Amino acid sequence: MADRYRLASIEDFPSHLIFEILTIGRLSAVDLVCLELTSRTFGGSRGLYPQKFRSLVDFAAHQLCVSHRVYGGMGWNAQKELFDRCGGNWKRVLRFLQAVEESSGMVKTSACNVTTGRYHTLLIRDSSVYSCGSSLCGALGHGAETTQCVAFTRIRFPSLANVFQVSAYHNHAAFVLQSGEVFTCGDNSSFCCGHKDTNRPIFRPRLVEALKAVSCKQVAVGLNFTVFLTRQGQLYTCGTNTHGQLGHGDTLDRPTPKIIELLEGIGPVVQMAAGPSYVLAVTDNGVVYSFGSGSNFCLGHGEQHDEFQPRAIQTFRRKDIHVVHVSAGDEHAVALDSSGFVYSWGKGYCGALGHGDENDKTLPALVNCLMSHLAVQVCARKRKTFVLVDDGSVYGFGSMGYGSLGFPDRGIADKVMRPRVLDSLRAHRVSQISTGLYHTVVVTNQGQMFGFGDNERAQLGHDTLRGCLQPTEIYVPETEDDTGLALESK
Repeated sequence: MADRYRLASIEDFPSHLIFEILTIGRLSAVDLVCLELTSRTFGGSRGLYPQKFRSLVDFAAHQLCVSHRVYGGMGWNAQKELFDRCGGNWKRVLRFLQAVEESSGMVKTSACNVTTGRYHTLLIRDSSVYSCGSSLCGALGHGAETTQCVAFTRIRFPSLANVFQVSAYHNHAAFVLQSGEVFTCGDNSSFCCGHKDTNRPIFRPRLVEALKAVSCKQVAVGLNFTVFLTRQGQLYTCGTNTHGQLGHGDTLDRPTPKIIELLEGIGPVVQMAAGPSYVLAVTDNGVVYSFGSGSNFCLGHGEQHDEFQPRAIQTFRRKDIHVVHVSAGDEHAVALDSSGFVYSWGKGYCGALGHGDENDKTLPALVNCLMSHLAVQVCARKRKTFVLVDDGSVYGFGSMGYGSLGFPDRGIADKVMRPRVLDSLRAHRVSQISTGLYHTVVVTNQGQMFGFGDNERAQLGHDTLRGCLQPTEIYVPETEDDTGLALESK
């Protein structure tokens, strides 16, 4: 019987089978490059694919790009510009698309996802959630008796809960499960947690019952309000509505999540961000809508009026700019387009906009200093901005804010007026950035975490209250799961 079988090498496989393996969707652009460099089967010319492609891997990368959500929503001109920006290399195009998706925190990655609140940090690793820092209102998720965690501590969820996205801001947090369910915890005095039966703090994650009939893929929390994005591209909001930040055309507070009907018919929303009192939402065709407080020109309409309902930012429309990601800071906003260019607007204090001065920008303006780089993530918060580029390098600018920009040669109150690379992270390939009020955490493609900035409230998880002027590695202690088995964490 054994004589009927023989060992076969990959070269013996038919090309169509190899192609199916390459395009199954589980390989990264870096994986494809490695295959192309190590085997003639993948890197050579076998004549079984269109001549315009350099290799079978190149053809596979093209097919993966075409089927990618971000690329599919781009117009032909935007697709061509991205291809040209990537030097006509489909593998680099794919790397850009995958990096944008992974850094958003909206997909499960092999590393981990991190988000920073005002004085706390939340981390997802292996579908479990950990928190560190300080909160008097339950935003840490460990119960009323826990107001500070100096090291990352696992939050207990119901059995089989598989968390893949989390958002934190001031005094509350929200979690999205793989099932599409949403849990919240923290200060609920404004009903921002979506539980109308109590206005008291929610000290442990609790299911948002009002959303049980819908499936969510992203949450974003602002100052006393929350935004929920469903897998169908609809937005729900709840909480405080003083400036119209709930998007319903009025200023009435909502104790439970309510769908923004005014967004119906304009195309599904694919990503959104919440500032203190405003919201930015990106649709599948790259249009950005904003609503809420117009303070500091954060809405991008050239004026400081509040918008009670979603309004398209015309600067992007007029210039045919396809936006793929937005970040809402405290006093300014930043956007990333489909060609890896960065735009900023709002209050320019401390150089937070990256234009080399402290002038405000009433409308989105291209950050010229970064034009030679292919950006994959933008991250804005209190008077500072970070930009992650496709080679894993990180650029920061704005207020040093207790060292939260990560430049050890600058004072804790200095201003960095132009984008500057974080040299201390050059040895690592960063895959995600999140910054809080005065602290910052980055994640590498190997799953390592580095934190810097203020740590007076234990928000860096370093098991100490000492701040860090340069990126310092963070370790997550081993914990036990519900069966008492140790969970392996670095």
